[in-house]
Amino acid sequence: MILKKSEGFLFFLILAFFWEVISRAQLISPLYFPPVSKIAVILYHLTLSGALPGEVLKSFTRMGGGYVMAILVMVPLGILMGISRHWYHFFEPLVELLRPIPPPAIVPVAMLFLGIGNMMKVFVVFFACSFPILINTIDGVRSVHPVLIDTARSFGLGRYRLVQKIIVPAATPQIMSGLRTSLPISLIVTILAEMIGSVDGIGHYILKMQRSFDIPEMYAGIVMLGIVGYWLNKIFIKLDRSILAWHAGWRSAGK
Repeated sequence: MILKKSEGFLFFLILAFFWEVISRAQLISPLYFPPVSKIAVILYHLTLSGALPGEVLKSFTRMGGGYVMAILVMVPLGILMGISRHWYHFFEPLVELLRPIPPPAIVPVAMLFLGIGNMMKVFVVFFACSFPILINTIDGVRSVHPVLIDTARSFGLGRYRLVQKIIVPAATPQIMSGLRTSLPISLIVTILAEMIGSVDGIGHYILKMQRSFDIPEMYAGIVMLGIVGYWLNKIFIKLDRSILAWHAGWRSAGK
């Protein structure tokens, strides 16, 4: 595993080396592809000064707000739709109507009603994250083995206890899959919303640097964004393994 990770980082180092050599030799325009060393120095100074972390924090706050709101709304709704045919058929037409709409198409509508403030970005992130979480939750609830439900009922568990003790734990792996799918979507949509209508945030920063032809600063913002995305994924994987430790043990015992 360590070797595979080293190979992955080695690939990026080789790519950075060739970028540096080609840019220094001016085989490609240094204006559009400045040397990696120059980007690294600017990234260091912008990070040390707090300029980039400040922009990332603003974006992360908006992303987190929409992402958490989607979890709080869509996980309970998915459980409800998964256990009740009545509520599934009630909400299903609305879900299938909204689900195919690309999140970028929602941005102009959100700007119309919510302006370009934080609420607009939070709402767009909420919309983009909602359906992967909802669909995975419904599928997770519906995939609970009937034997588990029948056994719980034979022990006298009521509907609420059945959901709490059996259905939700059994559906958790699928729910976590939906949360992981939505995590990068939340970051992508936040950046997109900031580029279209914002006065701050890392997305706005990258676009502003591009428009002012501060290309090394633009790349520094992109690299910072990549680093943030990478660590978000790593943290989520650790959290997922911690929450689903029992599931991994159960699967191992079943083999």
